[in-house]
Amino acid sequence: MLIIVDDVLNEHALREFRAAYDHLPFGDGRATAGDRAAAVKRNLQLANDTPQHAALTALVHAAIGACAAFMSAALPVQISPPLFNRYLPGMAFGQHVDNAIRIDGDQPLRADVSATLMLSDDTDYQGGDLVIEDTFGERRIRLKAGSMVIYASSSLHRVDPVVSGQRDVVVFWAQSMVRDLSQRATLYRLDQTIRSLRQRDADAPEIDALMATYNNLLRMWAEV
Repeated sequence: MLIIVDDVLNEHALREFRAAYDHLPFGDGRATAGDRAAAVKRNLQLANDTPQHAALTALVHAAIGACAAFMSAALPVQISPPLFNRYLPGMAFGQHVDNAIRIDGDQPLRADVSATLMLSDDTDYQGGDLVIEDTFGERRIRLKAGSMVIYASSSLHRVDPVVSGQRDVVVFWAQSMVRDLSQRATLYRLDQTIRSLRQRDADAPEIDALMATYNNLLRMWAEV
């Protein structure tokens, strides 16, 4: 399941990020990678023990919490602190799979869902595509600033080398109430169907039956 969501960050939030980013202490991104990932990771990353990191984290978490598509797709029980990553010319992140367990916060988190939120516009840099192995093969992701891609943490993926410009992104993970990917995908499709039906006819009698099915499946599959 790979989902793209536009306008997760509005123009005001993007301006806040860009103003802050000019003065932030970025260091070697390999500090938060596992042994194998560190061998193919070449980027910069904001230190997570800074006041700036805490302030920007609050902005990201507020935006995520207001993003209905993310909440529906991830069904999060826990969301990791974000990583603020920067790619300059020549930097890349080779093929890898995300660590199953993240220890970024106060307690371990099982990474079920990965997300990349774009701070740079797709015209700000050349190269630097996020390439994700999906059910139907490789998907190349280039998004406008403020947009986000959501995908399974079990997916192999990479960031191609940046040729020119600067690629700034936010990366984070969620532990889902529903561990199984196919079950999450079923619930997401059902939820989107209910939302679409509501928009066409808020009083449609089928809505109650669909909502009962959704909630009973969630009751069956959720771990809380």
